[in-house]
Amino acid sequence: MKKTNFLLAAAVLFILAGCGASNDYTPVADATGEEIFSTACTGCHKPLSGSVAMILSEDMANKDAILNKVKSGSMRMPSFTNIQGEAADRLADYILANSQAK
Repeated sequence: MKKTNFLLAAAVLFILAGCGASNDYTPVADATGEEIFSTACTGCHKPLSGSVAMILSEDMANKDAILNKVKSGSMRMPSFTNIQGEAADRLADYILANSQAK
């Protein structure tokens, strides 16, 4: 029982540590939304199939929500404070154009 609890606790810590905090990735000035997504996001968000990058909840299926999530992160997702301005807009546009809503 102690071993099972230890393994479960270790797995939870590993998951929470793997994504979270912040990420210092900075896209090159002319990076496309697809290039930014491929470099910054696919470590945690694997494209589903073909041209479907993600499945977005109803709350996340808008540009402002995506921009806020990229900037602020969440418990499981790091913040990408260096993805700003036009680069952030290109990333959000790519995600919206290549994702499905729930």
